[in-house]
Amino acid sequence: MTESFLHYIWQLQYFRKADLKISSGESLQVLAPGSRNADAGPDFSGARIRIDNLEWRGSVEIHIRASGWNDHKHSADDAYEKVILHVVWENDKPIIRTDGTAMPTLELKDKIEPVLWERYKNLYVSTELIPCGTRWNAIPEIHKLSTLDSALMQRLETKAKTVMQLLTRNNNNWEQTCYQLLCRNFGFTINAEPMFRLSELVSYAFIQKHLDKRLQVEALLFGAGGFLDDASDDEYVLLLKREYDILRRKYSLDGRQMNLSQWKFLRLRPANFATIRIAQLAALLEGQRNLFSKIIEATNHKQILQLFETEQSAYWLSHYRFGVKSKTAVPPFGESSIQNVVINTVAPLLVAYGKIHDESSYLELATDLLQNLPAENNKIIRQWLSLNMNVKTAFDSQALIELYKNFCMKRRCLECGVGSWLIK
Repeated sequence: MTESFLHYIWQLQYFRKADLKISSGESLQVLAPGSRNADAGPDFSGARIRIDNLEWRGSVEIHIRASGWNDHKHSADDAYEKVILHVVWENDKPIIRTDGTAMPTLELKDKIEPVLWERYKNLYVSTELIPCGTRWNAIPEIHKLSTLDSALMQRLETKAKTVMQLLTRNNNNWEQTCYQLLCRNFGFTINAEPMFRLSELVSYAFIQKHLDKRLQVEALLFGAGGFLDDASDDEYVLLLKREYDILRRKYSLDGRQMNLSQWKFLRLRPANFATIRIAQLAALLEGQRNLFSKIIEATNHKQILQLFETEQSAYWLSHYRFGVKSKTAVPPFGESSIQNVVINTVAPLLVAYGKIHDESSYLELATDLLQNLPAENNKIIRQWLSLNMNVKTAFDSQALIELYKNFCMKRRCLECGVGSWLIK
């Protein structure tokens, strides 16, 4: 037995209610189970029950065994003074309140259909990456769609919270926040954190002062990133070093620049090398000044995508790394890369901006953006495709990534619409 299963049973009231009584023998009627509490304190708040003829309003606490109340030292916590009902699997010990009265306790051990526990257990102990995978095709389409809608909204909410936390750190500067998110996502997964560290060293305020000269923007980013120390001295590198020598003193970057060892190149395709991504980032920053302002002024997905169409400077059209000329031309920032950055930068920014300004149109633009971009192609999505899942757009793929990472992998089947349907 698990507490999460009991939370599920209580929330949906999946237990026999005929002749319901608490442990002291008094009749019990559940008028409202309350709302699940995600913070510290009792498990459910705002519950309403009737014991005999007296109605109570307050909190509900759930344990596998009643003795869990004492094990968790709830009697010494004022937050539990408003508990009106203790719901347990097994009532192994009477619980006495601080005022000397007995805690009303409901034992569920003989009131839950065994098949519910068996169905849940089969999902919970499944060795499959997607626990319900073997039954996925039997699930009604309406349950899948509603589950995916909820998963996408949760993903956007989570990402928007990250944006708002970053915005607070940046003193509500949206352009700096956009710039930092952009840097992180230009690093993709492998170099996301080094790119974010670079954005902290070289703020957007520094960048803005040099947007009329791309070489200076490149010098700031490559120099602070630690790329120039060991770079071979061809003409382009000498120019960068000369510019950075001035800029590092201007912005007090001496002794603060990153170490080249912080960047990862191993097993990366050359097109994803940090050098190329930084060059492409510099081109985008120069070409789209005050990018965030342009994003929120956009009215459709096409306008947003056009903002990210850019080409790195001439040197980086023939080099993947400093001093090593490529045998083939280096491609510009490609369509799939643009889509990846837009999905992970623009959509969360729009949702966060809409939430702060209470403007639903920005959430609508974010979802419209995802619905008009093709689905991502990665290991997670290929897992869903193997179940014959129809994955057409980024709306679908983002929802499925959220479902997999935060529900399937964590075996949170009880909180998933599909899992809940299967158990019921």
